[in-house]
Amino acid sequence: MASYNEISVATLARLIGTHDCPVLLDVRIDEDFNADPTLIPGSYRHAYTDVAALAPELAGKSVVVYCQKGLKISQGAAAILRTLNVAAEVLEGGHHAWRDTGNASVLAEKLPPPNHSGQTVWVTRHRPKIDRIACPWLIRRFIDPNAQFLFVAPNQVNNVADRFNATAFDVEDVFWSHRGEFCTFDTFVQEFGIENDALARLARIVRAADTNQRDLAPESAGLLAASLGLSRMYRDDLAQLEAGMILYDSFYRWARDAFDEEHDWPATRAKG
Repeated sequence: MASYNEISVATLARLIGTHDCPVLLDVRIDEDFNADPTLIPGSYRHAYTDVAALAPELAGKSVVVYCQKGLKISQGAAAILRTLNVAAEVLEGGHHAWRDTGNASVLAEKLPPPNHSGQTVWVTRHRPKIDRIACPWLIRRFIDPNAQFLFVAPNQVNNVADRFNATAFDVEDVFWSHRGEFCTFDTFVQEFGIENDALARLARIVRAADTNQRDLAPESAGLLAASLGLSRMYRDDLAQLEAGMILYDSFYRWARDAFDEEHDWPATRAKG
């Protein structure tokens, strides 16, 4: 059971992928990280010797700090942050506990190099509909919460990627795109190693809506309708993305917690 100023793996696992997820700070030393170069979804690395420098940007946010085993390094780093008025907890058992309970972790080698602000930068075609909203949602919720997305003219995606050190996605002839019958969302889930039951359900819905195979998942008709509606509501792609984050948050929570729930009216019918 987690003690004071600690959070259990089970509790954190329920927060991963949701808008309530705390900032996740990996303070493992290089030796420990190199022995297991994976990250808890949504986390980023920072030297434990310099955590005080993060206090201004972490002000007002909930933070979870983890090292290899949840002992001296993360305990000390979290304590320093608390002296600077940052609400910091330690992950009970650290990265080893997360790994050993079978939770999915991000393959760090798949992460693009960050920009000068520490963000991964992604570029795709403008006027997104399904995959180009679903993939940014996945990245923000499981890979890099601060990721930057550039929406540009289709014939300029690769040029912008080259000039601005961005990673192109959901266009032809790039790594992060459709593969056979699978859409770009599927590629992200598989390549980053973050498969779980909820994401598998959601991926099937996204694939069905994005590739016009709605017989794969009846929920895809609703996703398609909502996605097309959002594309008509917003002229600004980034504003549409922010609205789409809520849409995919709701679909993910359905896929994780409510996929087997049914609804009828009236809820309780009179007997006899």
